[in-house]
Amino acid sequence: MSSSELDFSQGTLILRGWVEKAITAVFGRNVWQWDDRIDAWRCHAFHYTRVRDALDRRSVGDTIDRVAQFRPVMLGQVSLPVLRLEQQAAIDAWFASTDQDQVSLAIACHGGVIVMPTGTGKTEVALSIIDRLRCTVLIVAPIRDLMYQWQRRILRGLGNDAGIIGDSIFNVKPISVTTYDSACIHMPTLGNHFQLIVFDECHHLPSPMRQDAARMSIARYRLGLTATPERTDGRHRDLNRLIGPVVYRLDIDQVRGKSLAEYQIVRIAVCLNPREQTLYDQLAKQISSYVYECRKEDAAFTWSQLCADSANDPAARQAMSAYRQKQSIEDHAEEKNRVLEDLFRLHAGQPIIVFAGSNSMARAVSRRFLVPCLLSHCGKKERLDYLEGLRDGIYPVVVANRVLDEGVDLPNVKIAIVIGGMASTKQAKQRLGRILRRSGNQEATLYEVVCKDTNETLRSRKRRASDAYSRTRHRRI
Repeated sequence: MSSSELDFSQGTLILRGWVEKAITAVFGRNVWQWDDRIDAWRCHAFHYTRVRDALDRRSVGDTIDRVAQFRPVMLGQVSLPVLRLEQQAAIDAWFASTDQDQVSLAIACHGGVIVMPTGTGKTEVALSIIDRLRCTVLIVAPIRDLMYQWQRRILRGLGNDAGIIGDSIFNVKPISVTTYDSACIHMPTLGNHFQLIVFDECHHLPSPMRQDAARMSIARYRLGLTATPERTDGRHRDLNRLIGPVVYRLDIDQVRGKSLAEYQIVRIAVCLNPREQTLYDQLAKQISSYVYECRKEDAAFTWSQLCADSANDPAARQAMSAYRQKQSIEDHAEEKNRVLEDLFRLHAGQPIIVFAGSNSMARAVSRRFLVPCLLSHCGKKERLDYLEGLRDGIYPVVVANRVLDEGVDLPNVKIAIVIGGMASTKQAKQRLGRILRRSGNQEATLYEVVCKDTNETLRSRKRRASDAYSRTRHRRI
């Protein structure tokens, strides 16, 4: 075969100078696709390791490889904590998955997913891996707060001022941090710059658009970090292809009271007042009547169809409005505010996080009790002020919707109150994890306040399907 060329282009690999027979013989039939527009072979960039190793094993002629654009990595003074046994076990398991000399033609990359409960030090695991590999690395985080938190941890632990790609900043360095959304935007040009890619909270990766962050990268080494890998849509199975298999899993009961704080979960049921209950029942009857009439014509009528019909059908729109009003009654029940006040007094002097189920719910608590409200659109400076103020005792309480569900370090908070949220066990584990970082022998307490005999009770039952909620205590008011 005459001289051929391998290039990177917009998140894909381009191979020129190869005939189909040679492509099939060396790579098989499932990697390359012929692109008539450029008269060359094309495939996703994440096949680079597979392609490179196949060329090394079965080289046919000379192939000029211009894909990788790696830069030297310089670390400063490394200051990482001594690893616990479970952290070292996770690192050993991940490196065992990368130590193969060659990659099977069925595998696109080296690496895997580490599943550890929140608070057990997944960040330290990743930093130790980075220190050991000392190669170019991109860390992908789900939100801006975590992006900046990773930058601070890298500077403190590895003595390297990592670049930021996102939040209107484009500062690419050999070690860089970004968000999933920014990674999807910039990977067509940066996908050949990093040898290791770390996906924090990697259960976000399998969504259709965000998969591009993995597909467009040539990174040979891939690390996924999460406490809750499973997804209700089943797409977590894609992690096996995009990152690698689960190489290490640690259950919360294995470290409860050891690496994590001992904890208790207390469920408090409250009742709607007579006015709230009357309106709630009227709205429920309105929704049931609409669904009943629809199912007389179509027995397979579903909630999804109601949502779709609400765009054009006034009756469906009224039913949807009634549903939203029901949710609002659950969210803003007067008895919840009384319980919140009692819990604030019970734990006076201790920092508290209140998890709401909606932005309006969070704002209502904020106004009623004059405490900071942390929402997804709050700016970086405002968020840092609230979190540092909570840590330093300036603010006794911070109320949030979903922005604190994942990853944000709150090591000194041992009291959380859930007054609303989704039914997913994933969110339940994430919120519990915010208060489980060990601090001496302090016990953590999560209160779950729910409206009795409403849909909120059903959502609470679904959340308690999690093993972490298996010992929930129930209190009546």
